[in-house]
Amino acid sequence: MDWKIGVDIGGTFMDFCALEQSTGRVASLKVLTTPDDPGAELLEGLRLLAVREGLEPSTVSHFVHGTTVGINTIIQRKGARLALITNAGFEDVIELARLRMPEMYSLFCHRPDPLIPRDMIFGIPARMRADGSETAVPDDAAIATALSRAQAAGAEGVIVALLHSWRDGRQEAAVKARVEALAPDLFVFTSSEVWPVIREYERTSTAILNGYVHPRVSGYLSALEDRLAGQGVPARAMLTKSNGGLMTAGEGRRDCVSMLLSGTASGVIGASWLARQAGEARILTLDIGGTSADFALIVDGEVQFGTDELIGEFPLHIPSVSVSSIGIGGGSIASVDGQGVLRVGPESAGSNPGPACYARGGTRATVTDAMAVCGWLGHSQMAYGQLSMDVALARQAVGVLADALGRGVEETAQAILDIAVSEMFVEVEKLSSRAGVDLRDFALMPFGGGGPMLGAFLARELGMSRVIAPRRPGVVSALGGLVADLRGDFIRTVFADLGVSLAEPFRALADEGRAWLTAQGHRGPADLRLSADMRYAGQSYEIETDLQPAWLDDPARMARAFHETHARIYDFHDPDGRIEIVNLRLSAIGAGPKPEFPVEAADPSPATAQRHVPVHLGSLRDVPLYDRAALCSGATFHGPAIVAQEDTTFAIPGGASARVDAHLNIHLTFAE
Repeated sequence: MDWKIGVDIGGTFMDFCALEQSTGRVASLKVLTTPDDPGAELLEGLRLLAVREGLEPSTVSHFVHGTTVGINTIIQRKGARLALITNAGFEDVIELARLRMPEMYSLFCHRPDPLIPRDMIFGIPARMRADGSETAVPDDAAIATALSRAQAAGAEGVIVALLHSWRDGRQEAAVKARVEALAPDLFVFTSSEVWPVIREYERTSTAILNGYVHPRVSGYLSALEDRLAGQGVPARAMLTKSNGGLMTAGEGRRDCVSMLLSGTASGVIGASWLARQAGEARILTLDIGGTSADFALIVDGEVQFGTDELIGEFPLHIPSVSVSSIGIGGGSIASVDGQGVLRVGPESAGSNPGPACYARGGTRATVTDAMAVCGWLGHSQMAYGQLSMDVALARQAVGVLADALGRGVEETAQAILDIAVSEMFVEVEKLSSRAGVDLRDFALMPFGGGGPMLGAFLARELGMSRVIAPRRPGVVSALGGLVADLRGDFIRTVFADLGVSLAEPFRALADEGRAWLTAQGHRGPADLRLSADMRYAGQSYEIETDLQPAWLDDPARMARAFHETHARIYDFHDPDGRIEIVNLRLSAIGAGPKPEFPVEAADPSPATAQRHVPVHLGSLRDVPLYDRAALCSGATFHGPAIVAQEDTTFAIPGGASARVDAHLNIHLTFAE
């Protein structure tokens, strides 16, 4: 068995990145998604890899899949009808949430409707104190009554979330056992088994997200495993997780919430690995697909992690790669609103019917159509020969908007692109402000099918002087699955003053992490990374502070680490302040072998253009078109220019100088 395959599915394409381990040869592919028959694109991709690359399914030793089925279920609100069993008197926890409006300065915004309506929430007599002592055990008759009402209302699953289950989950476990005995046809999740963290809203909402997507995720993964087995693939299916790691598909059927940001996280992991190969430590990633643009920061070579990432309209409270998203993609539809204002997104044409220029039935202008009208696209086949660009159809679609605006077609197309870049600019500025970084110190790495089309224009607007385009930007997220490690995150709420010994809870977490890695099939050493959520006494929220196991019995060293972290984030600290530890966290990482890509010797020389093509740059100008496959290490050229390749098109504005490095990445530098 010689092949490793990484697969990532987006709104328009399913991407494949395959590595032949014996030779280091990399094969990549894009296949149009099939929304009406999910999974058919996987079979088509395997068939094409067999035809084009000689990849026999029986030789696949490693298969990693990133999917958007979970997050799409939430965004589209097509999840399971759930019932929530909680403590009597606490039925309004998910409705109250944190009493914050999504937009604090808007008089017209509103909070999203909860995923479980109020009439599906049932309170039962039960009470556990914060110290773990019981004052009222769960009432069996109340459970039976709640369950009967839930079933009558069409519940497909039950979430159990009781007070203080972070301290002790036995009351939730008792309720779950009772529900399973009375209604074995319903699935049940408890908040303490999903994510046993203090604060009932965060714990409850995380369990709800897990249950809401469970039927669709579980069905999708079961079908995935069946399809792979039917094709003769012997490899166990692995999934990319929101935290940038991997887990088995079997684990994913239960721990659905951990894979909600599967695809976006995988892209950042792939970009981080490529950045290290290129010798870059500070990167802003830009992943543009058919529906959205995703941004993330890589600081000093490290991917940034966080909690409270938004999944649609809902916060995700488990650790995940920190990614910001906006509804601007290659398929984003442009329109003129009732006030005569041109707008772009968030509605997307997807893969069916797709942009007008795909000639698949789409008639509404998209960002891709605007690129074609301006001349950046339409000079070569796209998506590994699966698509041909029909510029006339793109002009027709953009022309409808041009007539409404009283502008020329090219002028309208350029306006669409300017708006798309402007929308991304605003989102990136928010990201850099939150992180407290100066983007002029970073290089932009665009990837995805649309990233290279717009990335250089965004970098120029942001004042960034460097852009790095990977060799295969269209399949970076699929590559991320091949370079990711097994990673499991575990948490234990301790809620104590600094000074209490943490050795025992850490030992329990370490045992849990090692057992998880073993269950995932890892047989090598475990890399255990420890941190704690800490705060000054009286603060409402805590910050995550990296720790070392040797510090667990050294409160002074832990305090110093917290003071330093607090000062770095907020620019001040209180050396005499009393410190509390709320949660102890552990990441268990099982590193796997990484691919070795060949390095080419440099031959510095000007690149040779394949031909010149007309591009609208205020007026029509002939610009050089380069074939990416013909660009060798050391080649140089200048913008404006176009680099065409099988998985995307790299649009390079004027004022940029380009150089190809030994890994065949293209480095752009803008003049100061």
